[in-house]
Amino acid sequence: MNSVAEAALGSWTFQPWPAFGLLVAAILYLRGWRRLRLLLPQRFTTLRAVSFLLSLVLIYTAMASPLDAFANLLLQVHMIQHLLFMMIIPPLLWMGIPFLPMLCGLPRSFVREAVGPLLIWPPIKKLGHTLTHPITCWTYFVLMNVFWHLPSLYELALHSTAWHQVEHLCFLSSALLFWWPIIQPWPSRPIWPRWTMIPYLLLADIQNTALGAFLSFCDHVLYPTYEAAPRLWGSTAIQDQAAAGAIMWVPGSLAFLIPIGIVAMQVNANKRGVRPSEFFAAKTQSKPQPPATSDDILNDLVRKNESFDLLKFPLLNSLIRSNLFRRTLQTVLLLLAILIVADGFFGPKVAPLNLAGVLPWTHWRGISVIALLAVGNLFCMACPFTFARDLARKILPANRTWPRALRSKWFAAVLIALYLWTYEVFGLWNSPWLTAWIIIGYFTVAILIDGFFKGASFCKYVCPIGQFNFVQSLISPFEVKVRSLDTCATCKTHDCIQGNAVQRGCELKLYQPRKSGNMDCTFCLDCIKACPHDNIGIIAGAPARDLFEEHRRSSVGRYANRVDLACLAALLVFGAFANAAGMVAAVVEWQTRIQEKFGLSHTSMVTLFLLATLLVIPAALLSVSTVISRIATLPNTDRKALFSDFVMGLIPLGATMWTAHFLFHLATGFVTPLAVFQRIATDLFGISIAIGQTGMGNFPALPAAEILLLDFGLLLSLYVLWRTARRYAASSQKQILICTPWAILAIALFLVGVWIVFQPMEMRGMLM
Repeated sequence: MNSVAEAALGSWTFQPWPAFGLLVAAILYLRGWRRLRLLLPQRFTTLRAVSFLLSLVLIYTAMASPLDAFANLLLQVHMIQHLLFMMIIPPLLWMGIPFLPMLCGLPRSFVREAVGPLLIWPPIKKLGHTLTHPITCWTYFVLMNVFWHLPSLYELALHSTAWHQVEHLCFLSSALLFWWPIIQPWPSRPIWPRWTMIPYLLLADIQNTALGAFLSFCDHVLYPTYEAAPRLWGSTAIQDQAAAGAIMWVPGSLAFLIPIGIVAMQVNANKRGVRPSEFFAAKTQSKPQPPATSDDILNDLVRKNESFDLLKFPLLNSLIRSNLFRRTLQTVLLLLAILIVADGFFGPKVAPLNLAGVLPWTHWRGISVIALLAVGNLFCMACPFTFARDLARKILPANRTWPRALRSKWFAAVLIALYLWTYEVFGLWNSPWLTAWIIIGYFTVAILIDGFFKGASFCKYVCPIGQFNFVQSLISPFEVKVRSLDTCATCKTHDCIQGNAVQRGCELKLYQPRKSGNMDCTFCLDCIKACPHDNIGIIAGAPARDLFEEHRRSSVGRYANRVDLACLAALLVFGAFANAAGMVAAVVEWQTRIQEKFGLSHTSMVTLFLLATLLVIPAALLSVSTVISRIATLPNTDRKALFSDFVMGLIPLGATMWTAHFLFHLATGFVTPLAVFQRIATDLFGISIAIGQTGMGNFPALPAAEILLLDFGLLLSLYVLWRTARRYAASSQKQILICTPWAILAIALFLVGVWIVFQPMEMRGMLM
């Protein structure tokens, strides 16, 4: 064990007075909670007690753990300590709704004679109302955050134990007040309407982002103490400061954005009868009630939907309904594709100096996955391949039916596996010439298949890009969706799928009243334009909800019956980790040693690696998880159905791994086209442009952003797996047993992803 690790383990301290105070608080709370649980079991749940006790544990951890000992050596450690006090401990404490449990835990005579009269004394009530007013809470929180980060005051806290404790007290007290109107612990009453908490949080996030960005990009050390402190792990003081800013910026912003999403769901779902602090409790206490028919659940999904609709904005609605909108996007991407192909054939063969080596592999992939996670399947909306196909259909008949034997995802899965293999074997990112041929091949296949077969057979059954986008968009926040099933029930023409004289219907045969989720939806928006009742919108919903709902979907059916779709999803999930791991220095070195030891060629080594990571290991892990779930609790359950349902729960983790990976390449190579434009300007116009370096260099916030993406993916996967398990068993014990092997698998993949993020990665497509 190295000296730093030994020092960390030995730096735990015992602080008797805080420990005693927190222990007394825990005893009083538990004593009162036990009494109240007998009277109000639905309100004072076990989760409430766990939340409160966890907040006490974290308070002591922040005060007595290595976080406090190393706070004077590393600014980033000090920042983590501050985040505990300001972002994590207060919400947990208020979620425990501690007031009545603490009062009931005290001796009754003491409460009756001392505490009670004090609490109902008018000046105290007025003071409490003033302190918990949102304006007071927000102002105090922001002032304390900015005030204690001023260099003179921060240095004062670093050099004085007493002032350091005052600083932490200010952080904790201001954060407790800040989170009060957001959590609104029972039995308190809100002062402002619930929707006002969204701008309340957004404004606080803006302040946090500004301060975090300032720390991240400041070109000098703000706090001299850290410059004079012994350096740990080889980092400089300016790097430590940048990392601290990234911690404040990214995890801190997430601490605001997650509640914004929760509040938005509360407002949109019109949960006026449920207090904010009970929102999730109310969700978890409800027992799963299986729908009588698939129509029942579709009715529940659609009729009760009052979610945010992008088409409610008149300007955006008019733009999207215009045929010129999509054609313009497709034309721009088509011209760009032609330019990339031309440069790939006739430009320099050095990938970072060629459009074919830069735009497809760095920028298009990164922007596409970010769009998928932020909005939806925007690339398929603007796909240039379908534009070329539509032009070719003016000549080709497009009257044949796609063979029944190929109406599944098996062929597309094989093509994706083949792509992952060729990408590594032939170094596609490093060959503009091959990239140009791939683009031409894509156009050719799209034109031939959809030129002779009706519908959108290429998109639905063949296109690897489309299949990737379909699967990843299952966690997208927006969906093309019916606004009211009642309106659809009276419709006689079904233009959304049949089309009409001026607008074709859905080519992928997704009947809107029975459509759910984004699988097979290209976001072409033809159904929106064709609907004569203006009954289809681009509607926001809970990410990944469709992954655990059990009902028949138009054109897709039930996930439990789609082994082909489950295998495609598994390939993309494990492919995300395999593709990223193949670029990690440690994996590359390991492959080199294996090659030298056994005399293997590069092609053989890559083939063995991908066979192991895409087929052998996934098959073993998924089979074991399926068998354990079945043996433990469901001996009569169909294995294929169990496998197909639970594999879908891993999609969020795979999607965020793809996003984290492509985000790395996009961020580190974002300005690489400047070198290409410099070369084009020089070659074509004789203009010399000085552009400096072509990479973004060290960006401390990037690993934090990648980890946060993986955090989000893991949490969403675990939630989907748990909700899926609820459909297979009524009791909590059986649900846990069913879900456990899949949860362990998800956590294992998450840890692999975290390891990948912290490893040196090849800077593909960049000039070094």
